[in-house]
Amino acid sequence: MVDGTIAAETPPGSKHHYIWLLTEKEYGDFALRLKVQTYGKTTGNSGIQVRSRYDDETGWLDGPQVDINPPGTWRNGFIYDETRGVQVWLWPNVGKPANAKPEHAPPGSKWFHADDGDAWNELQVTCRGTRITTVINGVTIADYDGAGRLDDETHRSRNVGMKGRIGLQIHPGNELLIRFKDIEVREWK
Repeated sequence: MVDGTIAAETPPGSKHHYIWLLTEKEYGDFALRLKVQTYGKTTGNSGIQVRSRYDDETGWLDGPQVDINPPGTWRNGFIYDETRGVQVWLWPNVGKPANAKPEHAPPGSKWFHADDGDAWNELQVTCRGTRITTVINGVTIADYDGAGRLDDETHRSRNVGMKGRIGLQIHPGNELLIRFKDIEVREWK
């Protein structure tokens, strides 16, 4: 914790693997609201896992992830499936990671870095049934209906996609400084 925020930093030369800070509770249908702060010099990547589950045997967190990519902010709010055996973009539906392009970002999408001030981005993730919606700074980025995918055999066998933990994630490899605050989860019954 730094100044009431959850701060994650990957310094130059760090040798860590993926790191996730997970909720103890599992969630199915919910709305998540939080604020995120990034910096323009960041070369690393982060994300927010939803309806995910950690596999102790493989050391992997399966499930959907809302991307936070400071070096290419046009990708923030896209939904990637970290589930082993899947690992493709869910929204936009373009397959492998390299297939996501700036033109897939919706018009009006915006992301602010904190290099020149204390800028925070408002992020909202809603999971209801097979639908996952992401909104950043008031602009809907993804409205994904995962019927037939989030509830398919692969996801059911890993017990993810429809229910699981929420997690803040940092990737290995590149430099990253990211902060999260004002995290609220509201469940629907």
